[in-house]
Amino acid sequence: PFTQRVLLTIEEKNLPYELKLVDLANKPDWLFTINPEGKVPIVKLEDKWVADSDVITQVLEEKYPQPSLATPPEKASIGSKIFSTFIGFVKSKDTNDGTEQTLLSELTSFDSYLKDNGPFINGGTISAADLSLAPKLYHMEIALGHYKNWSVPDALAHVKTYMKCKYQRCNRLVFLSVA
Repeated sequence: PFTQRVLLTIEEKNLPYELKLVDLANKPDWLFTINPEGKVPIVKLEDKWVADSDVITQVLEEKYPQPSLATPPEKASIGSKIFSTFIGFVKSKDTNDGTEQTLLSELTSFDSYLKDNGPFINGGTISAADLSLAPKLYHMEIALGHYKNWSVPDALAHVKTYMKCKYQRCNRLVFLSVA
């Protein structure tokens, strides 16, 4: 989801780019040449390689401020616990350990927020927080559907609309995930 966040940021800012996909199970030598740790994402900006999705998206926002994807500090943590609670639930082997309820609680809180403040985290405009959360929600939906036969309940209509909107907005992108 972190590489996807960078790609979504580049797309939202309408920046030209060349995409090179990397097989994480068989990383090419050229990747280690530019990044000895072999981590992705990595972006070349003005002859300098920049790694880490947080750093990359911050540099892109500073260098290309329009359209602004800034998220006000008071909104930056909205939905931020969803991914970690999803990870807890997907890894859980005990159906009664509360991890599903914790995820539902986070999603319910996010649904209430969207109802009163949406359609995006920043209100009417998409922000970096949305671009961070969208791939995570996608991974959540796929993984929990596969491993737990679980999906976001229909009662969380604002979350479901948010997810659908993000996927349609990003319809030019392919979300890749390798199990």
